[in-house]
Amino acid sequence: MRIGIDARCLEEEKISGVGEYALELFKNILEIDRENEYVFFSNSFKGGNSHSAFLEKYPNITQKNFHFPNKLLNLSLWFFGWPRLDKLIGGADIFFAPNINFIAISRRCRLVLTFHDLSFERYPELFPQKARLWHFLINPRKMVREAGKLIAVSESTGNDLESIYGARTKNISAISSGLSGKYSIIDRNNPELLAVQKKYNLPYKFILTLGTIEPRKNALSLIMAYENMRDNFPALKKYKLVVVGFISTFSKNVREHIEKSKYKNDILITGYADSKDKVYLYNLASLFVYPSFFEGFGFPPLEAMASGTPVIASNTSSLPEVAGKSAVLIDPTRPDEIAEAMRAVLLDEKLYNYLRDEGLKRARVFSWKKCAQDLLALFQSTFKTKS
Repeated sequence: MRIGIDARCLEEEKISGVGEYALELFKNILEIDRENEYVFFSNSFKGGNSHSAFLEKYPNITQKNFHFPNKLLNLSLWFFGWPRLDKLIGGADIFFAPNINFIAISRRCRLVLTFHDLSFERYPELFPQKARLWHFLINPRKMVREAGKLIAVSESTGNDLESIYGARTKNISAISSGLSGKYSIIDRNNPELLAVQKKYNLPYKFILTLGTIEPRKNALSLIMAYENMRDNFPALKKYKLVVVGFISTFSKNVREHIEKSKYKNDILITGYADSKDKVYLYNLASLFVYPSFFEGFGFPPLEAMASGTPVIASNTSSLPEVAGKSAVLIDPTRPDEIAEAMRAVLLDEKLYNYLRDEGLKRARVFSWKKCAQDLLALFQSTFKTKS
């Protein structure tokens, strides 16, 4: 079986979300499958990147790197349905795309496509005009009709594919994402903890949230909840709030709100954090809070759990499914409820330890190896059906 892989998501200088999903999945599937042939398609007008260097050690892979101007390639794929990507890489039985993108393949090839979430359909108002235009041009509804198999990273996303796009149940495979083994409890004497604390100028005790600061992630409600907590629970004044992530232009109101806050000196925005630093950030935090309005899966709560940090997360979309009973679930639209949850976790030692222990157990449920095994089984069944 010859499997084409869309690796364009690894071309960004700083990968997150989809890129990390693809990177972990590719590494694991190549470790367990040395029989099938994999052809990785990438396109970068200015040259390659370092994220695909790991591919060189596998004998059953071929890299096809092209240097078309991305806008021109996307326009051609969108308007002309050309070039057929499977033909461009020398032919393939299956073409796997780890996320929606501009794609055109021949009829003989079966497309297997991962959907991470349909937040752009559920909450279009939370996306900037440019992102809405991009999703319109991609036309995910058409991609659902044309794909041989759809992968949903959670049951919640699978349900959305059915209810919003009318995807047939038999075409959807819910394959949970995994969790990198790098997330774990780190010894308090590890010098890297102090190094990361100094690098980001972190306080001694803090509440953490992590992710791109955009309307969907709901950082503003967390900041308001923190203000509520400080106003009503003086015993918690030693805890600062640390927001890790890049502030999108669509969320400048977050920075404006902080500037007007009487607790602005206790609220720190670090900007983008290097991937290798995240495990140390989780370990340094006293509590992790994730009040996102909508998630297709939600990596950060699981990463925090694996690092031994108690978690508060939203009771919406896939988050209850992923967190199970190992996190305190809150209504993301109610800052007062978030504040009360933070107070309860930070002041109740029994609850704190329960969440810590249960979070560690929950995190172990999610494995990239299992995810890769399920994907390989899907490739095999799709190929048999095609034949």
